Amino acid sequence: MTTAIASSIHSVASLPGEFWDWQGNPIYYVKAGAAKSGRPPLLLIHGFGASTDHWRKNIHGLKDDFEVWAIDLLGFGRSAKPDRIYSPNLWRDQLHDFIQTVIGQPAVLAGNSLGGYASLCVAADYPDSVAGVILLNSAGSFEETPASTPQTSPFQKAIRQTIQNLLLQPLPSWLLFQYVRQPSNIRRTLKQVYVDQTVITDQLIEDIRRPSNDPGAAKVFASVFSSPKGDTVDLLLGRMQAPLLLIWGEGDPWMGARQRNEKFRQYYPNLTEHFLNAGHCPHDEVPQQVNLLMREWVLNLSKLT
Repeated sequence: MTTAIASSIHSVASLPGEFWDWQGNPIYYVKAGAAKSGRPPLLLIHGFGASTDHWRKNIHGLKDDFEVWAIDLLGFGRSAKPDRIYSPNLWRDQLHDFIQTVIGQPAVLAGNSLGGYASLCVAADYPDSVAGVILLNSAGSFEETPASTPQTSPFQKAIRQTIQNLLLQPLPSWLLFQYVRQPSNIRRTLKQVYVDQTVITDQLIEDIRRPSNDPGAAKVFASVFSSPKGDTVDLLLGRMQAPLLLIWGEGDPWMGARQRNEKFRQYYPNLTEHFLNAGHCPHDEVPQQVNLLMREWVLNLSKLT
């Protein structure tokens, strides 16, 4: 029976969505479930290169208990990909405006990777829009102290700067984009960051690849190397007051989950954390476990408000 349940949740289809106009750009979102008295809505926010499709298993698993929303950040998924400067503050304002004008009440923001960092930005600067924050292997750096900063030789610094400058040039950036968007390379990357390799299906690869065909996708990709950096996580946590849940895929090779969790605890002691046998995207890899943790935490949050 366990196998059948796992098979069904990993093969569920994405629910159809609709578009919202933001600053003259069509923004794609999905809504499922009905509002429940005393329960805040959930807003699911994807990571870099992903989209609302990456949350399909969680939308199906949570829509009976909550009003669930998922959104494609500007530049990703089915949302517009205009030629502009992309920054954390841009996505922060997009999410805040969406909550205020479309959802209509404070929401619990659940974000993976880049989406987690964007969620922190909203919670720090627009507290009236946020009922709680759930971070799943969230991106974002902490301020480095001299003792924690690794020593880099002048030669290493020169090489790094040369690579960065090269990737800011249109042709090298475009060539790199064409390389990383190939299905074989998407699969290779996913194999590095998923513990359970059976979850890496053709459907998942196509969900990630498809938006890269859109006009403007290559320029969005290039903007990663030149976009302004936002505040460090410690500064954001210093301005935040919302309840915080951390869900870590402990097998994520890109992040030291335990070490990063200690950093979060240092700056935000009143939080709840869980460590799962998963990689960088635990919501997609072990959705039953993540859905259960999210459900219990939000329901308990509702009892306290």
